[in-house]
Amino acid sequence: MVGGGHAGVEAALVAARMGCRTLLITGQQSAIAKMPCNPSIGGLAKSHLVVELDALGGEMGINADLCGFQFKTLNASRGPAVRATRVQCDKRQYTRRMQQVIAAAPNLTVLEDEVTAIVIDQGVVHGVECADHGTVSALTVILTTGTALRGRIHIGEEVTAGSGDDRPAADALAISLQNAGFELIRLKTGTPPRLLATSIAWEKTLIQPGEEPPPFFSIQTKCSTWNIPGPWKPGSDQIPCWLTHTNEQTHAIIRDNLSRSSLYGGSITGTGVRYCPSIEDKVVKFTEAMRHHVFLEPEGREPDAMIYPAGLSNSLPRDVQRDMVRSVAGLEEAEFLADGYAIEYDSVDARELRHTLESLRIRHLYLAGQVNGTTGYEEAAAQGFMAGANAALQVQGREPFTLSRQDAYIGVLIDDLVTKGTNEPYRMFTSRAERRLILRQDNARYRLIEQAERLGVAPLVCRAQTRDYARQIEEELERLRHVRQEGVPALTLLARPEMRYDLLHERREDLPDAVIDQIETRIKYQGYIAQEERAAARAKDEEAVVIPDWLDYHAVTSLRFESREKLMRVRPENLGQASRIPGVNPADIAVLSLIIKRGHL
Repeated sequence: MVGGGHAGVEAALVAARMGCRTLLITGQQSAIAKMPCNPSIGGLAKSHLVVELDALGGEMGINADLCGFQFKTLNASRGPAVRATRVQCDKRQYTRRMQQVIAAAPNLTVLEDEVTAIVIDQGVVHGVECADHGTVSALTVILTTGTALRGRIHIGEEVTAGSGDDRPAADALAISLQNAGFELIRLKTGTPPRLLATSIAWEKTLIQPGEEPPPFFSIQTKCSTWNIPGPWKPGSDQIPCWLTHTNEQTHAIIRDNLSRSSLYGGSITGTGVRYCPSIEDKVVKFTEAMRHHVFLEPEGREPDAMIYPAGLSNSLPRDVQRDMVRSVAGLEEAEFLADGYAIEYDSVDARELRHTLESLRIRHLYLAGQVNGTTGYEEAAAQGFMAGANAALQVQGREPFTLSRQDAYIGVLIDDLVTKGTNEPYRMFTSRAERRLILRQDNARYRLIEQAERLGVAPLVCRAQTRDYARQIEEELERLRHVRQEGVPALTLLARPEMRYDLLHERREDLPDAVIDQIETRIKYQGYIAQEERAAARAKDEEAVVIPDWLDYHAVTSLRFESREKLMRVRPENLGQASRIPGVNPADIAVLSLIIKRGHL
């Protein structure tokens, strides 16, 4: 593993837990699993990735639960498909615990060094070159470089090399990838300044408390027979966040200094995150908005902790940042602990990857995280886990492990990347999933139990509990089919929006809450769920048709020229993936299907 961010730690842990001798190489050992941007895990759609990762045996969910100090359900008033969990974490504790897990993991070694190149021979990667330790040989290599590839920090007219949060850039490795034939694209993200908690006038802001009882990510946290030590009891002594807003004075300061901004002054060429824009972008693009939200999020439990003002990400000069921040209600006397900045970096075109995240260009080389064009801790961790698992399976001579977009948000994420690519940092949304009603956060453990059993890294007690809960759900649904209340079938009663299981006269008193929740959801949405499951099955039929290596798109003259170009660029693995390539239409898929069935051109 090259890189110790959220993708790197998940990749390293799953590979080591699967029994492979694993080396994690990082430029700064103390920076392993740091949270360089916001202090939260989860959020809309992102929490779906976290719970799926947890169900498969990943570490992010349990680490967030144990190191979190505020827990909330987002979209609680909406349907179960779009509900999400967000956990505010103590950054220091999150990093510390994850580093302890890494240090204690069998089969896993950490090496502090700079990787300057990948070692390739006849289209196969054989290791990496390190600045201090020379050549390190390996059967597989996973690049999880985050924002390090030619990373540049922008603060106004200041430009310095780095990958953010005082971590070094990786210029030499970027050149090595370019020399290997990879097409690198330039992307941009950013972060707001950090403020001293004791310098903020909290009485001028709106308190945003946590939720009781706290919603957790991990099956391990919820399992009463499982006790994992953490810095405090999970969910205890929650502390709030606060809300304030920008105003017309704030916007005027930004407009008057746009030419001094890195983003609008011309020094940044990379594409930024569309759905997490800088404050300069908000002011320029949403001129009718009189104010914008600023969430004040603590980065730790300490009274003098850093405060992360979410909503004020920028690349303005230092003096302008101070004027801007201090124009916001409650921040008039704010003391800066760090300045905001934009960061520009290289990423690869993810269409160069298979669904296993192995490179199409170089065998046994895997890439995961922001290097693939994504943004966010959660997207990175999910990719890291999949890359690490597949690298381990490659070494062990076992079949690769992939997830269909019909089965998991992780599958949606990877399929979007390798099929469509991205020209801006990719962020997960529930709207990206066609089957979001059956890919809910609450049922992740059940829909992924077979895959979890195959990998064998999720705790056995959690897998056993999931099997037991699944059995209880099916048994109770079957029993309820024969129960009537006042002449009305129990299933009909429970399908009503206002009806709850605990209002049934013939309810069982011994069922866990998690089982009851699944029963209620499945009954209330049974018609829609059945429809989605049928659609998913049809899509899987297409995905089951593998495109053979002998199929030469150049020679298929019945395909439109545009389709041939797109198919040659992406090189889809199956008909389902081919059908999702922009520019490839149903008639093209029909032609391919006929050729594959015929067995020759």
